[in-house]
Amino acid sequence: MEDNVAPQAATAVVCYFDPSCPFAWVTSRWLLEVERLQPIDLRFRNMSLSVLNEHRELEPWYREFNDRAWGPARVCAAAEARHGNAVLRDLYTALGSRIHVARNKDFDAVVAESLDELGLPASLAEAAHTDAIDVTLRAGHQEGQEAVGEEAGTPVITVDGAGFFGPVLTSIPKGEEAIRLFQATRTLAGMGAFAELKRGRGALDFG
Repeated sequence: MEDNVAPQAATAVVCYFDPSCPFAWVTSRWLLEVERLQPIDLRFRNMSLSVLNEHRELEPWYREFNDRAWGPARVCAAAEARHGNAVLRDLYTALGSRIHVARNKDFDAVVAESLDELGLPASLAEAAHTDAIDVTLRAGHQEGQEAVGEEAGTPVITVDGAGFFGPVLTSIPKGEEAIRLFQATRTLAGMGAFAELKRGRGALDFG
């Protein structure tokens, strides 16, 4: 007797990231680990802490961070506009590996090296220092905000269409731990009554 049960569709997951945000980086690497271990339909979309915080009063160190974060986010928006959404996955990895793992805070150098690594046009780096692509950047950012339903920083993810801020992680779950967290996230995403979980953060570990 043939098994006529149709295979379940892979869970659709969208990760909205700012390439300069360390917490978005950890969450994105966790999702890539989940993707390695089980079928999920994972896509990456650009959002921007610089857009989120541009009119807010911030501590000087965080204002300086937000002012510099325009550059990598704009380059991601320009690359997606010219080369399609699929380019974001590898571009984010190239940028994030330098910013968060190698701790290179020279964003101009990071952008140039990342574009060269992927064989993308060096001219995309020009977007970092102009507002020419900001309409596109803002539109992507707004998409992430609407998925959550209120203003939120990074990371934002959607799981089968249900969006929320987080999960915020301080290290990258691996193996079975990554799967258990994803299963819990799916469960929470499917509960319309779920709103928030939060506790104090420890030190970041990008290993």
